[in-house]
Amino acid sequence: MINKDTIQNIIETARIEEVVGDYVTLKKRGVNLIGLCPFHTEKTPSFTVSASKGIYKCFGCGKAGNSVNFLMEHEHLSYPEALRYLAKKYFIEIEEEQETPEQQLVQSEKESLMHVTAFAQMFFSKTLSDTNEGKAIGLSYFKERGFDEKIIEKFQLGYSPEQWDSLTKAALENGYKQEYLVNTGLTISKDEQLYDRFRSRVMFPIHNLSGRVIGFGGRTLSSDKTKPKYVNSPESEIYHKSNVLYGIFFAKSSIIAHDNCFLVEGYTDVISLHLSGIENVVASSGTSLTIEQIKLIRRYTPNITILYDGDAAGIKASFRGIDMILEEGMNVKIVLFPDGEDPDSYSRKHRPAEVRDFIQHNAADFISFKTNLLIGETANDPIKKANLIKEIVGSISLIPDSIIRSVYIRECSASMKIPEQTLINELNKLRRKKSLQKSSDVAEEQEIQETSEYAAEQQIEFDYTNTEYQEKELLKFLLNFSSKIIEVDMMDEDGEKTITTLPLASFIVMELQRDKINFQNIVYQAILDEYEKFIDKSSVPDIQFFINHSDSAISSAVIELLSSPYELSDNWEKKHRINVPTEGEKLKESAISYIYALKLKKVDKMITDNLDALKNIKSGEDENVLIEKHKALMEAKKEFAEKLTRIVTR
Repeated sequence: MINKDTIQNIIETARIEEVVGDYVTLKKRGVNLIGLCPFHTEKTPSFTVSASKGIYKCFGCGKAGNSVNFLMEHEHLSYPEALRYLAKKYFIEIEEEQETPEQQLVQSEKESLMHVTAFAQMFFSKTLSDTNEGKAIGLSYFKERGFDEKIIEKFQLGYSPEQWDSLTKAALENGYKQEYLVNTGLTISKDEQLYDRFRSRVMFPIHNLSGRVIGFGGRTLSSDKTKPKYVNSPESEIYHKSNVLYGIFFAKSSIIAHDNCFLVEGYTDVISLHLSGIENVVASSGTSLTIEQIKLIRRYTPNITILYDGDAAGIKASFRGIDMILEEGMNVKIVLFPDGEDPDSYSRKHRPAEVRDFIQHNAADFISFKTNLLIGETANDPIKKANLIKEIVGSISLIPDSIIRSVYIRECSASMKIPEQTLINELNKLRRKKSLQKSSDVAEEQEIQETSEYAAEQQIEFDYTNTEYQEKELLKFLLNFSSKIIEVDMMDEDGEKTITTLPLASFIVMELQRDKINFQNIVYQAILDEYEKFIDKSSVPDIQFFINHSDSAISSAVIELLSSPYELSDNWEKKHRINVPTEGEKLKESAISYIYALKLKKVDKMITDNLDALKNIKSGEDENVLIEKHKALMEAKKEFAEKLTRIVTR
């Protein structure tokens, strides 16, 4: 178990913009950073990162948190796993405390599966480098492909022995449970017998975004045609092939740096390109490209360059996947390697500089590539040519950007010798059809949403004594300026007025305590209680105390309170020559304003409750007491309203 001092060191060292930046392309906007949310599909960025506060917030789906929360949510890690990931990233040595037997038993299934796959990777790598079979078969194969020791170690390549149960037996002897070996697909259980899924195969570990092994691809070196060339891990709790791209862990930083992602088909294509100095490359691992994989790339760049071998049939089969890329608003280019060559073979036959030059000079935009590829098949047949035009316009119609669509329509018109207006008419027809279908699909959902919004409005209108809004605004102000020092009037022991200084948090807490005001929202009250505990010890908690609070409800609430979708840009005031006053410039007045707004709302509620009591008075109760109470409450309301008005209009 990680000790508290180490946890605090990890949290203080981790920088939210660097942690999130490993997964999301962030751009500066005002004082914050913004990018496309990794938790839901969006085309307009609403995912905001505040480096100064150490938090992220998506104003589209509502996800929010700190560095640890982000890794837990995005990578599906446990709290200790997220801390260990950050410790590794920032080279922090973890000091562990001895776990109790009970804590050792509390292991999530995902974590257990991860431990099993990590053991398997080490077993395969050790077999490759330390056994005669591994060296003679596996290592010689990798060497023939030009893979050096450095690249083998980087991608953690390995070899699975020919023996039926070598991995299974080794894992069981090392204390790993059979159920986890079976659940990861490493072991197959049949007729009460256990045997390895990957036997006599070179092994390619598949990593998730944080670099942990979640599955494997195994290639046979046998000439036996009855054996499948590749065997992949089956779907499991930690491995979903439609959500994974081979090499993404090693490629993500380079994809961001080059603002482009090369997409290839196989494991060796990725590794060979790395040897050529091209690291922004991933593979779909022989599966049809999925929307989840496209969205995974889009987190890092809107640009994809697909590298194909000379197989025209294979290229045509992939057109559907490319249309999906276009529909996501991404830019697609195609590089076609010479006949008989693929990225792997071409990289092995040419120097790194030649490989890079070839890709750079042969990259064509997808629409032009598709036109040139298919035009030869029309053979002056008008029907085939018409179908080709419809297919190309169909692809163009998927592009969300109207300007890009217009450019492609013009190019298609010139290359196909078809009037531009004819193509525009066809495109508009396709987009109208799609729009009508989309409208039909979302109509019911929209109706439900509008009904819910109306119900929410009715609830807000009805619950007019709710003080949660005032509590929220006061807490937001308190969190942002709690340690700021203000001057306040105090009475000394002799009854003389004196001016003293104290933190804003102390002033607000004292004012609330004086009138015995508690918050209706229990989480907000818990935050206020924390302030009171610190102030009793003549201290003030900082924002990070709350952001990293052990109570997730407090942490989530504080991050929500600190997040705002609106930020002034750094040079806005200078550019427009307008001074925008902030609450911090008049702290005491602002604090009093928030306090009296809350007090006024509280008095309104008390008046309402007292009037209800008067209406429903029972025999034996003193009506005069309730009437006098009403008068006193009305006087208090008048006083608070006057003070609030003076503050606002001053």
